[in-house]
Amino acid sequence: MELSKVTLEIFSKLEQKWLSHCETTKKTRILSIDGGGTTGIVAGTALIRLQDQIRLQTGDPHAQIVDFFDIIVGTGIGALLAALITADDGSGRPLYTATDAVDIITQRNSELYKPKPAGIFRRHRRFSARSMDSALKEVFQKKEDGGMLTLKDTCKPLLIPCFDLKSSAPFVFSRADASESPSFNFELWKVCRATTATPSLFKPFELTSVDGKTSCTAVDGGLVMNNPTAAAVTHVLHNKRDFPSVNSVEDLLVLSLGNGPSGRDPCPDGKCSTSSVVNIVLDGVSETIDQMLGNAFCWNRMDYIRIQAFGLGSEGTTEEEEDVLKERGVESLPFGGKRLLTVTNGQRIDSFVQSLIASGKTSLPPSPCKESTVNPLADGR
Repeated sequence: MELSKVTLEIFSKLEQKWLSHCETTKKTRILSIDGGGTTGIVAGTALIRLQDQIRLQTGDPHAQIVDFFDIIVGTGIGALLAALITADDGSGRPLYTATDAVDIITQRNSELYKPKPAGIFRRHRRFSARSMDSALKEVFQKKEDGGMLTLKDTCKPLLIPCFDLKSSAPFVFSRADASESPSFNFELWKVCRATTATPSLFKPFELTSVDGKTSCTAVDGGLVMNNPTAAAVTHVLHNKRDFPSVNSVEDLLVLSLGNGPSGRDPCPDGKCSTSSVVNIVLDGVSETIDQMLGNAFCWNRMDYIRIQAFGLGSEGTTEEEEDVLKERGVESLPFGGKRLLTVTNGQRIDSFVQSLIASGKTSLPPSPCKESTVNPLADGR
């Protein structure tokens, strides 16, 4: 009888522990950041509001965005923001806060996007690749030894797309792939350069993996995935190793941050330049993905939130930050159309944070580089 009682207690505790890891309310959280522009004012403003609300609602002044998201994805300027807030400081914590990331882009914008001297035959503005390379190498440098951070050196899974001219197909940089093989592990600064190589502004960017076995001739990921949310959703649904509990969109909680429209009149007088066509592609891809996800989440709309500011240009100034948060939100309707909401972008972010906090902190492991040094029994004492 005593043995049966002990056995019952053991199985009861094991059952409770198992159920605690299989709560139906636990959702996988995705943060997606659009490309577009060189300032990232919309996404940057939303990220700071997101961080501030997480700290306010948790009462933890040191809480970070990565503590409450399971995967982060970005394209172009959005990829730079995503990489900055997920970069590992060497101890499993983010190297930069959201505020730090926005400050880096704001304060170093003239280095990241330094105009080249105009030439006799050059009709369109281009930026200096050398200046951007130097700035990116500096911000993605390891503090402990001065080496370069790679995809594996991130606090949470990271996805960043580009378009590979060699294969004429999209190429998605992924921490999941990087942890599987050094042939898919790339230095973070190169990843950010690849996804920001807009054809009208930069030449294609050549990069190789850390072991030199995989190469890519990259142009802007925004040409195919300016809004990378769909790539993140697809990745999570099919990556059972990292996300075994995700079976459908009902298991997801998604925040998608836009970066404003590329321009009000991309083709004045019916004449479209190369840069105008690029802008049309960027906006069109973003809005198409938003519409698709609006359809997918039509039965659970509160689990998919899209923050966009249509009243600003892509080159907005810091004085417009409050306007981003005060602008009324827009929601895609199932099977076409949009509706203007009564709540503002700021209020939508605040409400979304409540759902994040209710789900608790993420339980995913830190970067793969740290896993070998972590004692799996440390939390069980």
